[in-house]
Amino acid sequence: MILVIAEQRGGKLNRATWETIAGAQQLADAAAITIALPGAGAAAAAAEIAAARVKEVVTVESAALEPYTPDGYTEALQQAIQQLSPDLVMLPHTYQTRDFAPKLAARMDRALITDVTGIKKRAGETAFVRPMFQGKLTADVVAQGPAPHFVTFQIGAFRADQAARGGAAAPMRQLAVNVDASMIRQKPEAPFQEAKQAVDLSQAERIVAVGRGIKGQEHLPVAQKLAEALGAELAASRPICDAGWLPMERQIGSSGQTVAPKLYVALGISGAIQHVVGMKGARTIVAVNKDADAPIFEVADYGIAGDLFEIVPAIVAELKK
Repeated sequence: MILVIAEQRGGKLNRATWETIAGAQQLADAAAITIALPGAGAAAAAAEIAAARVKEVVTVESAALEPYTPDGYTEALQQAIQQLSPDLVMLPHTYQTRDFAPKLAARMDRALITDVTGIKKRAGETAFVRPMFQGKLTADVVAQGPAPHFVTFQIGAFRADQAARGGAAAPMRQLAVNVDASMIRQKPEAPFQEAKQAVDLSQAERIVAVGRGIKGQEHLPVAQKLAEALGAELAASRPICDAGWLPMERQIGSSGQTVAPKLYVALGISGAIQHVVGMKGARTIVAVNKDADAPIFEVADYGIAGDLFEIVPAIVAELKK
């Protein structure tokens, strides 16, 4: 059985959960997939995720799970896993998962494979594909040791809209866990996407990203106008953020955020591998670059070789019509 650990905050489901469900469905039939939804007041998100074609949805609720802490989640999910006895535990590779999953796997003394981008069946084994050395190559990794094994999926590895929905809502039930609040050592501050001036680009459906081709900070309004016309978030490659032209939380790439929007528009971005690993999961990639041989065109669905300062205003004018 595969157990998918969903993520929600305040009753709002993190859409990366649907991507993880799509990955689980690639590996097993619906009857072998259970979704666990931890957190206080998870009923609203559970009703949404019950639309997935899975065996059942179980909520793991406790007052001690709000606000989120790695201690609280580790304790609650360990109890849930022991009750459900899965062979695999799959999670979206979100900031929250990165925080508690290593602790949970270590406490249970089980293998953990992180940032997975694909699944392979070989010689009766399941191998998980993950990037190595900032995406320069990939490795096929097979978990060792007793079950359950833990696997986290990179944002964009699977498309959320590829997750199969059921003809009727999946059965839902609450799992009883006992979390002693006195065991929680952390006093968390506001989570990443709620911090002042911060943005969680992994949740954006449309992104306009700028690179060195923008030439100077004074030209950023060109990209901003396109972002506004598209209802998109503005992002950048690392050189732009290193220069201080945009905040670091808007950086996309191996040292920034990993995103998988429906639309990704790359303006003046050459397409270095460190950037591409952060956005290659986008459903549609549009690149504008005056260098027709730029590597970004190798991953783009649509490419425009030309001056972005001429092309972008023309696109904005058409969108406003």
